[in-house]
Amino acid sequence: MTRKNSVTLALVCASALVLTACDYQKNNTIKQTDYRAGDEYVYGVHPDSAARQTKNKYAEKPINEQRAEKIRQKLFGQTNAAGN
Repeated sequence: MTRKNSVTLALVCASALVLTACDYQKNNTIKQTDYRAGDEYVYGVHPDSAARQTKNKYAEKPINEQRAEKIRQKLFGQTNAAGN
């Protein structure tokens, strides 16, 4: 390959990289209106605050812990939750 061909190939590759990097992540979005804009339940009272829905506390269910323990035993063998 001659020097001119090498330089041309390098310029084409560099141009392709630059052109693909210009709008990276701009095409990875969907243009749509946010029908929950301003909803305190979803976004909170201020942009820096937690949403109201994340403040919900749920009662623990013992059956979920038993189910999790069965899954742990199946994946990791016959150990208890303390790792013994």
